[in-house]
Amino acid sequence: MRLSYLREGEGRDLVFLHGYLASKENFASHIAYFSQFYRVTALDFPGMGAAEPLSSPYSVSDYADWTEGAFEALGIRDPLLIAHSFGGRVAIKLLARGKAAGAVLVGCAGVVPKRGLKYKIRVGTYRVFRKIAPRFAEAHFGSSDYRMLSPVMKESFKKIVGEDLRAEAHTIARPVLFLYGTRDRETPPEQGELLAKSVPGAKFMLLADCGHFAHLENPLAFRLAVEDFYHADA
Repeated sequence: MRLSYLREGEGRDLVFLHGYLASKENFASHIAYFSQFYRVTALDFPGMGAAEPLSSPYSVSDYADWTEGAFEALGIRDPLLIAHSFGGRVAIKLLARGKAAGAVLVGCAGVVPKRGLKYKIRVGTYRVFRKIAPRFAEAHFGSSDYRMLSPVMKESFKKIVGEDLRAEAHTIARPVLFLYGTRDRETPPEQGELLAKSVPGAKFMLLADCGHFAHLENPLAFRLAVEDFYHADA
């Protein structure tokens, strides 16, 4: 698969992994900044950004496999990672496999929340309509973003959000910092705390008055947190 990536700077490898349906450009300002100290690479995941579309649904493990292949193709070895949201899911897989030296995970996803009765009823209703009226089901259930996905991406999305990564996170033996915005509604800080507790020795930090894109809402605080964490680990 053709790679879509940005690369700047020299030195130790630092890799940015973006969120779902985002792109490498999500980190543009941070790429420019951190390239003063590292050889920075930012990748577009398959099916997103300027990368090639998926030919079959990918799970998180499939994305991790692909990322390992991208590392090999680009000569990246034992990198430091900075990942946002869905990119954090992939980072957890890579860390558990020993394919990264450490990671800062911003608004990291990976916890399947407990669902109430209302949610279960809606899912059950969707499954009924999917059998008897599939077009109606696809048009009226799920978020607007989900309904806009291609059939392959929809199946991939289901695989991704249905996997809880806490057991796998427990096997990580690399330093990890979990960063969350206090106003994050996509991946609430409570989920971040659960993930952080799953990784031995992991650190957890909140960025005040930030939402899901804390690295963009308060870039200065984000950069200071990254620098402090990686400097302390050096």
